Amino acid sequence: MAELFEYGYWGLFLASFLAATVLPFSSEAVVSLCLYSGYDISLTVVIASLGNWAGGLTSYYLGYLGKWEWIEKALRVKKEKADKVRNYLQNKGNAFAFFAFLPFVGDLIPLGLGLLKTNFYWMAFFMGVGKLCRYIVWAWLTIQAIN
Repeated sequence: MAELFEYGYWGLFLASFLAATVLPFSSEAVVSLCLYSGYDISLTVVIASLGNWAGGLTSYYLGYLGKWEWIEKALRVKKEKADKVRNYLQNKGNAFAFFAFLPFVGDLIPLGLGLLKTNFYWMAFFMGVGKLCRYIVWAWLTIQAIN
């Protein structure tokens, strides 16, 4: 992670992007290191949010490529039950994208929403807002710790 810091804002973007995929990666350390080193707080938050958002969109796209038949077969779920869950989440699932910043389960949310083929624009909006809020809070906590 520290190696990415050497690339400045590009490294921050890449770290944030990777952290939003299913790869086990943390961008918070790079954000904190940038802020500790005197990087602009607003630009740091925006770049980290955009990188993390782009990584989440990539996960959504990977889920979009998936097929329900694979889930039904792999998890041995009956088609009727899978259809019931899919229909319920189809219209209500986009709001879950806000929580894509959460550790562990957050990376699976865009993947699942892609599989459900939810409305891309609403999903992207909610996910972007959630990720921006995450980095605003993290930057504030980091600045408080530095001071």
